[in-house]
Amino acid sequence: MSSELLDALTILEREKGISRDVIIDAIEAALVSAYRRNFNQAQNVRIDLNLQTGTMRVYARKEVVDQVFDPRLEISLEDARRINPNYVVEDIVEMEVTPKDFGRIAAQTAKQVVTQRVREAERGIIYSEFIDREEDIMTGIVQRLDSKFIYVSLGKIEALLPVNEQMPNERYKPHDRIKVFITKVEKTTKGPQIFVSRTHPGLLKRLFEIEVPEIYDGTVEIKSVAREAGDRSKISVHSDNNEVDPVGSCVGPKGTRVQAVVNELKGEKIDIVKWSDNPVVFVANSLSPSKVLDVMVNESEKATTVVVPDYQLSLAIGKRGQNARLAAKLTGWKIDIKSETDARELGIYPREEMIRLFDDQVDVEFNNEEELD
Repeated sequence: MSSELLDALTILEREKGISRDVIIDAIEAALVSAYRRNFNQAQNVRIDLNLQTGTMRVYARKEVVDQVFDPRLEISLEDARRINPNYVVEDIVEMEVTPKDFGRIAAQTAKQVVTQRVREAERGIIYSEFIDREEDIMTGIVQRLDSKFIYVSLGKIEALLPVNEQMPNERYKPHDRIKVFITKVEKTTKGPQIFVSRTHPGLLKRLFEIEVPEIYDGTVEIKSVAREAGDRSKISVHSDNNEVDPVGSCVGPKGTRVQAVVNELKGEKIDIVKWSDNPVVFVANSLSPSKVLDVMVNESEKATTVVVPDYQLSLAIGKRGQNARLAAKLTGWKIDIKSETDARELGIYPREEMIRLFDDQVDVEFNNEEELD
């Protein structure tokens, strides 16, 4: 029996990644439960499990007292000193009470308890592994689909991809390999439950970290992301190193880096713009590919009025207002776009004192802009 037990512990430790001590604790707890249930005993007992010999012994633990009220839990000082004259009040006396057929009964009763404890330990290991991967990206394999979820295998566990986190321009089939963003890891009575997304802005950010070494090593930083999944996205990037072009780093040679991200997102268009702490410059950059003539800032309302050439008005606003909407999300500023003609009629353009400063700042930013058609 000892060799079989040791072999089983070794296999569980190697294949399931569960500590031998955890398994032994589970076995001992199961044996205590088996003893109390099958022999109708309520006293405090301890199990001595000898892995070398494969033997199991049950010891009743009783407290030494002057006057016994519960003989199942207590032993008189007089009786205790018959066992060992050194006992004093409040000591614990252990007496072997192993039943003759305990091995057979214990094995039958303990099996289910041990299995449950092992299962719980496995779940704990999986939870610990995945809780550290929240807001991270993983590659999974589509297993099956229903009306609410796509079930994606992440190796040890299936993750749930809800309908509202699926990209509208994608169709998923079993065995498809897809990259997903882990949004939430929950501990439930049935084990860890993992929710993933294909639409989360974090997915776009993590994909660029994979493709762009300068982002991964911290030379280039993604400052903000605005995304309408499956259609168009904008990211703003910045580098403290003046010798590094953050936009060019993300685009890559001949657009290879950004194209790899676009391919993973099934053709989603991505605008990469240069971040600035100057709202005039940042808002102007965010409306790329449209040319901007002027940006007027209302700090108190965190709002801007942007003037664009008449022929660029529809480009600045975008289809169904998408370009302006994404620019507002990217910058965190409200953006009201005016055509040059309307701005002149309202008397808000041109502002002579601002033209030179605006041109000097924004033109430099736009020289590095890249637009993926």
